[in-house]
Amino acid sequence: MKKGLLFAVLLMFFLSCKENKNEVVKEARPTAELPHKKELNQPFLWDAANIYFLLTDRFNNGDTLNDISLNRTKETALLRGFMGGDIPGITQKINDGYFTDLGINAIWFSPIVEQIHDNVDEGTGSTYGYHGYWTKDWTALDPNFGTRKELEVLVRTAHKNGIRILMDIVLNHTGPVTEIDPIWPKEWVRSEPVCDFTDYKSTTSCTLVENLPDIITELDTAVELPDALMAKWKEEGRLSNELDELQVFFDRTNYPRAPRFYIIKWLTDYVNDLGIDGFRVDTAKHVDERTWQELYNEANYAFNVWKRKHPEEVLDDNPFFMVGEVYGYGISSGREYDFGDKKVDYFGNGFQSLINFELKDDANMDYETIFSKYNNLLFNELKGKSVVNYLTSHDDNTPFDRERKKPYRAANVLLLTPGASQIYYGDESVRSLNMEGAKGDATLRSFMNWGELDSIGNNKTILSYWQKLGTFRGHHPAIGAGKHQQLSKNPYVFGRTYVDGEFKDKVAVGLDLPIGKKFLWVKGFFGDGTKLYDTFSKTFVTVENGKVYLENDFDVALLELARN
Repeated sequence: MKKGLLFAVLLMFFLSCKENKNEVVKEARPTAELPHKKELNQPFLWDAANIYFLLTDRFNNGDTLNDISLNRTKETALLRGFMGGDIPGITQKINDGYFTDLGINAIWFSPIVEQIHDNVDEGTGSTYGYHGYWTKDWTALDPNFGTRKELEVLVRTAHKNGIRILMDIVLNHTGPVTEIDPIWPKEWVRSEPVCDFTDYKSTTSCTLVENLPDIITELDTAVELPDALMAKWKEEGRLSNELDELQVFFDRTNYPRAPRFYIIKWLTDYVNDLGIDGFRVDTAKHVDERTWQELYNEANYAFNVWKRKHPEEVLDDNPFFMVGEVYGYGISSGREYDFGDKKVDYFGNGFQSLINFELKDDANMDYETIFSKYNNLLFNELKGKSVVNYLTSHDDNTPFDRERKKPYRAANVLLLTPGASQIYYGDESVRSLNMEGAKGDATLRSFMNWGELDSIGNNKTILSYWQKLGTFRGHHPAIGAGKHQQLSKNPYVFGRTYVDGEFKDKVAVGLDLPIGKKFLWVKGFFGDGTKLYDTFSKTFVTVENGKVYLENDFDVALLELARN
C-alpha cells in the first residue's frame, strides 16, 4: 500500500515537472488585460517624468466664449492668431483620460499670463501673442486662455489624476511695444543692443530681437512700479491689494525693489496660491544665472507654504522643480554651458534639469549607443541632476522626423531613453509639422489634430503604440532614472533597475524583435522561475534557462514583474 502511494506521488511529481517545462509556451498566450496596480510606495521622480508639452492656444478649445478677447480682431498671418485653445480645454482632456492613457505624469503648457493686446510683425507676418511669450502683466491671466478659477480647477484636476503641473514662465523680456502696449520704464528694460550671441554679455545684457524689451535683471537698483501698470490695476479694482502684497513680500525678504524681484514675486504667487509643481523657464541663458537661484529659492518657499496650507492636496515630499531652456544645451556638455568667454553651471543655480537639445540629433543612432551614452552621462557628469529629452518642439526648426515618417522609432527613442521625456503635443498623433503657407515657427504650431484621430485609422494605431510605451514608462521610474544594461545584442534586449531604499523597480525591454516566435535573453537580470508580464502583448511568461518565450506579431516587448 505504501509502495503504491509512493508511486502515485512520484508519478504526480513527474507529470507536474513535465507541465512546468512547457509552462513558458502555455503561458505565452495573450490574456485579458489586468488593471495595473501602482506600488503604494512608488515614487514620482522628475528625473524620470513623462511630460506633455502643449501650446495652450493650440491644444483644445474648452470654452468658445473666450475665443475673442481684448478686441483682438485684426487679420493675422497663417497660424499667427489666437485659435481658441484654453485652460478649460486642458482640464477637459485630463478628465477624458487622454493624458493618463499616454502615461503622462506632468503637463507643461505655454505661458498663460496676460499678453500684449495688439499684434506685431517681426518679419513672419502679423502675429498676436497666442504663444504666451509676450507678457504685458505677470499678475493677470490672459482672457483668451481662461480665468484664475479655471486655472485653479486645472491644477486640482491634474493633481487628483496624479499629474504635476509645469508652468512656463518668462522673466527675460516683456512683450513687444505697440501703440496700445507702451514700453516699460527705462529703469526696468533695455531696448538695445540686439544680442549677437558672441559671448556672455552679448547673450545676457541685450534684447533677443528688435522690439522685445529686455528686463534689466543684473542690477539691484530699486525702481518704482510703471505708471501704466498701476493705472491698469486701478481700473481693474486691485491696485491697493497688489501694493499691499508687494509690501509684505519685500518686508519678508529684504530684497531691493529691483525689477527681477518684482517679477519673482508675481511668478511665485501662482505657486503660493495654486500649488504649481514646477517652472519651465524660458530663455534661461539670456538672464544672469543668480536670478534663477533667487527664483528657485522663492518658488520653493512658496511651494512649502502652499503644502502647509493644503496638506490634503499634497502629492509627495518633492521640492519645487525647475527645468531651464538653455537654448542649444546638449547633454554631452555635462553641467556647464559654454558662452565662449565664460562657462555657467545652471544646475548649480536653481535648476534640477535642463532641456536637452541633443537627442533629436542622436535619434538615428542604434538604440544601445543612445541608451548607454545617456546612462553614462547621467550617472557620472550629471549625477544627481537630469535632462528633459525631446524630438520635436515649438521653436526648433530642425526636429527629428519632421515629415512624421518614423513615428514608431520616435516613440522608442523618446520614451525609452534615460532622463525625462517631453512629448510635444501631436507627436503621438502625427500632427503635421509642415503647414503650407505658414512662416517660421508657426508651421510647428498647428492646432491639435483631434479630427484625424477620429477619422484616420493609421493615426489611431500610432497613438495606441505611444500609449503602450508611455504607460509603461509612467509605471516604471526605472525607465528614466534607472541604471541601464544591455542584456542581449540580437535580439536587442536591455534592462533598467532603479533602487531607492526599500523600493526597487526592474524592467526589461526588447526592441526590433522578430515577428512570431522569439526568445528574450534575461539571464543574470531576472532569475529562472520569475513570473513576468509583457504589457505590450498582455502576456504572462516565466523565465526559463535565462530566457522568456513569446509568440506574437509584435517587434516590441515590455517586461515587468508579474503582479498578483
